[in-house]
Amino acid sequence: MNESRLLLCTDMDRTVIPNGVQAEHEMARKCFTAFCRHPQVVLVYVTGRHLDLVKQAIYTYCLPMPDYLITDVGTRIYQRDNQDWTKLSSWEEEIDKDWNGQSAQLLKTFFIDIPELRMQEQSKQNAHKLSYYVSLQSGQQNLLSEMQRRLDQAGVKASLVWSVDEPKGVGLLDILPLNATKLHAVQFLREKLSYSTEEVIFAGDSGNDLEVMGSSIFSVLVANSAKEVKESALALAAKNGTADTLHIATGNGNNMNGNYTAGVLEGVAYFFPALQQQLIQSGFELQGTTQCD
Repeated sequence: MNESRLLLCTDMDRTVIPNGVQAEHEMARKCFTAFCRHPQVVLVYVTGRHLDLVKQAIYTYCLPMPDYLITDVGTRIYQRDNQDWTKLSSWEEEIDKDWNGQSAQLLKTFFIDIPELRMQEQSKQNAHKLSYYVSLQSGQQNLLSEMQRRLDQAGVKASLVWSVDEPKGVGLLDILPLNATKLHAVQFLREKLSYSTEEVIFAGDSGNDLEVMGSSIFSVLVANSAKEVKESALALAAKNGTADTLHIATGNGNNMNGNYTAGVLEGVAYFFPALQQQLIQSGFELQGTTQCD
């Protein structure tokens, strides 16, 4: 294991993008950007956004440019080539096996009679991703069970990924190939880049990050995540015997609040003491007071 290098994989919305209701520490994003400039760090954004929305967010929020993107809730992986993005066809070939020759367009017909489902915009769909809006008042468990029954009947291996858009107050439901989750995409990229599991960290905030949070990958749940998500992450990690690879950010001990990028850096500090010097140089306050460049 080489603890001096890091594959830093992080969700975007309400993780590195401060678009939740909680306050962002005024220096956190600047410190995060400075840390990601260190040559030991390879940055990966793991997001439900599609490529154009990722580009927009990087520009709008002045985020550091990543080396790789895992987009569309794990159904696409891109590698940066200067200012261009190249899609990894090997990943699409990997996940295509799960749908038994079915397309997202065909799978849509399985659920046309379910009134609780409302299709998301066309830009949020792709060949391996079928996405719906769902009212938070819907019977979530019964709905998911019925949808899973229909998929199983058709011989389709799929994941139903549920999350919540807190600002809009609506449920988000993605139907993906079984292996097209954030966890499998991170593991695929880790192996492709020849990183050990101990050289990877994942940061997130919501329900669609839970599978990674309950895995053997070092994970940090930012402090601004919902109480229910924190409870679910802790329960899943306990069930899987991976409690020692999960950290819930608090902001304690670093003069930051643990929200958004401050929470991501707190997770790095917690799991990777060998990178302490890089964190300090970037302005993250481990002990005492420091300032971002």
